[in-house]
Amino acid sequence: MSEKTTQNMKPATAAKKLGIYLPAAPAEFQEEPLSRAGFNELLTTPPEWLEELRAKGPHPRPVVAHKLNVSISGLARAEITDALTTAQIDELLADRPVWLQEERASLAAVRAEEKRVRDAAAAKGDRS
Repeated sequence: MSEKTTQNMKPATAAKKLGIYLPAAPAEFQEEPLSRAGFNELLTTPPEWLEELRAKGPHPRPVVAHKLNVSISGLARAEITDALTTAQIDELLADRPVWLQEERASLAAVRAEEKRVRDAAAAKGDRS
């Protein structure tokens, strides 16, 4: 039998799975591959730096888009390409600029259409 090898993930992959902005993470996290066991440990008992990043940011674009309830494409259309902190996101939510209102409405319409299509497919499947 062959021995099991330790699975490692690149720092960028680990950061993506943790929902953090890699350049804001400590240098040792950015430079070394992370084992599956190390990753699971970060999930179960996150260190202070990870909790701080998750709470205050800066946040990567997928997290920013989720918190603003817009698509990543909507962020690009609004020319938001940098990571944002929680305070910056809260400021945008409080001010509700026109682009944010439009992008939220656009995403809501897309989601409603996706739901309509799913419901129609399910109804068609029930009739068969």
